[in-house]
Amino acid sequence: MDKKELAQRFSKKIKDLCPEREVRAIHVCGTHEQAITRYGLRSLLPDNFDLKMGPGCPVCVTPARVIDRAIKLARKGLTLATFGDMLNVPGSSSSLSDAKSDGADVKVVYSVNEAIKIAKKIDNDLVFLGVGFETTAPSNAAVLERGVPSNFSILTCHRLIPPAMELLVNLENVNFDGFIAPGHVSTIIGEDPYEKFVSEYDMSTVIAGFEPLDILFAVLKFVKQIDEEIIQLENAYERAVRPEGNIKAKEALNRVFKVVDAEWRGIGEIEDSGLRLKDEYSKFDARKKHDVTLEESRDVHPGCICHLVLTAQKTPKECNLFKEKCTPQNPYGPCMVSEEGECNIWYQYGERPSL
Repeated sequence: MDKKELAQRFSKKIKDLCPEREVRAIHVCGTHEQAITRYGLRSLLPDNFDLKMGPGCPVCVTPARVIDRAIKLARKGLTLATFGDMLNVPGSSSSLSDAKSDGADVKVVYSVNEAIKIAKKIDNDLVFLGVGFETTAPSNAAVLERGVPSNFSILTCHRLIPPAMELLVNLENVNFDGFIAPGHVSTIIGEDPYEKFVSEYDMSTVIAGFEPLDILFAVLKFVKQIDEEIIQLENAYERAVRPEGNIKAKEALNRVFKVVDAEWRGIGEIEDSGLRLKDEYSKFDARKKHDVTLEESRDVHPGCICHLVLTAQKTPKECNLFKEKCTPQNPYGPCMVSEEGECNIWYQYGERPSL
């Protein structure tokens, strides 16, 4: 049986089990959205099954204030290294790409290790803008524990997924039955952080992998719970996600970082949702090492609805700027910048193509 035929069988089973009422699920992963949209998985789901994306794009949720700080540091004469998709993320009034065009030393790297190699070769101080969820933070923790050059520091913007999921549960305008939980994050944190959604919020929660069939399998498990009126946590990605997660990675995170309240772009402050370097690593904290004065920041520009897209209240097609003033070539809002941003994905692949 080929994959297409198997997908169609999954589709039939999902439709058979799905109740007549509207069923809503939210996933929080840009890679999930890529597979869902690129392969037309929504076209295989019942019309009354609504699968939306939440704040699962680390680039999209990076506050403008962090971008503003990175721009200030670069314009101050420091070397700023970061991932390529961070260059076009709009700050309050400009981007790192703008700073680079004006002569600032902004370098694109593919990993924190590459940034460290650059730091070893230059006399200038280098700041690495490190963003991401639980999946990328362990690599930054590991390099700091191994030791880095004295001219190296990190401007961290790491965010934690479960607190953002909890925020969605408590939003008045967002009503849904449960979560399709992210596989990559789950390989690090394991199953336990999701238990509260079952025990405290009565939310069906299924951890999913990233292949189209993985996602359909997770949706099938989700719909089966709804049909049988059973609420539980299920791991549909057992080949990669262990119940305890990655113990070594979690231990490294705990040694290097502390959990703090953190701002999410357009969403606001979420309790215990961010990571900052512990005091013993403060000499590598760019915020403390390189002081700059920042004006009031602006996360959401007029007309942009990224904050509503990130909280599953709107879809990209409901934005008047989508495909018009806002495109991947000229992104107006952060959700159009990254390949994990929902607006970017819908621009590339459309909303509901056929399989």
